[in-house]
Formats: sequence, C-alpha cells, structure tokens
Amino acid sequence: MSARPVPFSLAIIAGGQSRRMGRDKAFVQLGGKALIEHVIERTADLGQAETLLITNSPTAYAHLQLPMHGDALPGKGSLGGIYTALFAAKSEFVLVLACDMPFVKSSLLRYMIEQIDDDCDIVVPRVDGYPQGIHAIYRKTCLQPIREQLLRDRLKIIGFYPAVRVTYLDEADYAAHDPLAQSFTNLNTPTELEEAQLQLAEGLAL
Repeated sequence: MSARPVPFSLAIIAGGQSRRMGRDKAFVQLGGKALIEHVIERTADLGQAETLLITNSPTAYAHLQLPMHGDALPGKGSLGGIYTALFAAKSEFVLVLACDMPFVKSSLLRYMIEQIDDDCDIVVPRVDGYPQGIHAIYRKTCLQPIREQLLRDRLKIIGFYPAVRVTYLDEADYAAHDPLAQSFTNLNTPTELEEAQLQLAEGLAL
C-alpha cells in the first residue's frame, strides 16, 4: 500500500452501443440527472490530476467541458476504451469507470487509490469472485499486454490480467465503504433503470 498519495488520472468510458437500453446510456435520466453526470459529481473531489472522457462522439459530450479522446484502436469495446484511457492519461495510474455506474462511492474509490503501490499494475474489486474491470485502477504497464489482446481481437477485459500484477479487493475488503456493492451497478436495460429509480427514491442508493 502506498504511504503517500499517488498521482492518478480519472477516465470515464462513454462508449458502447447501448443496444439494450435503446438510447445512449450516458444521457439516460436518473433522479433528474444524466447517468454520466452522477459519475462526474461523485468523483469530483478524489484528487485526480485530470478527468478524461473516452468517447467517439465528442459533439454529444462537449457540454460537459472535459477533455475527450476517441478510441486509439477503434471497434475494440470496453477494453479498447481502457487502452485509450491509459494511452491518453498524463498520470501513470488511471482510475477507469463506466459512464453508466451512477452509484459509485467516493469512499470506496479513495480506498482503492490507497492500495496503489510499486508492486501492482491493477487494483480491482471483485463481486462473487468476478473482477469489476470497468471500476478499476490500471497502470500504464498494462498498455502493452492490452494492446496484444486487442490486436488479436480478444476483447474480454480480464483476459490480460494473468500477464500483470493484480491487487484484488473482495467483499470483506470494501464492505466498510460499500456493503451492498452498489458501486458496481451498471444500467443496461430499461428494467434496470426502473430499479435504480426506485432505489434512489427510497434512499437506498446514496
């Protein structure tokens, strides 16, 4: 674990086809705000050196007034977005989040940042043993192994993990920060959006 703050960048991945939602997930309204606005607000004070948007639709996101970067290797899904974030970021470490995860917890994210040290390339929580790869911290040392996967069209996010050093955080590690694991709720369908609306209305998603 790092004994002092480690400089890092924040990258919000705003790509994807949103086929199951039927419209751009980033701008779907939840509690009167677009999903991506929830993410931006909840991560505003983490101490990042910069906040980047990874998107191939810069005009649609221009009103957010954040630096934007299109895919360095087009058509490679979320793993391609992570690669682009690492390629574009000015910091060695990059906290990567999806734009459709409106319940991310700043406390958990700070805890993850505290786990960065010289012996890790990734810090990633797991839910039921499965890594949450789009809610993780990546080091620029991941660039080459990710690129090798992308060039082979192997697009599973965790596919390159065996090639690097990973610090996994399981439920017992992050329970104090997010006991219900709400941070990892990503909204892909209208039904999931309705459930999130109910959680928000009932004060269950803080």
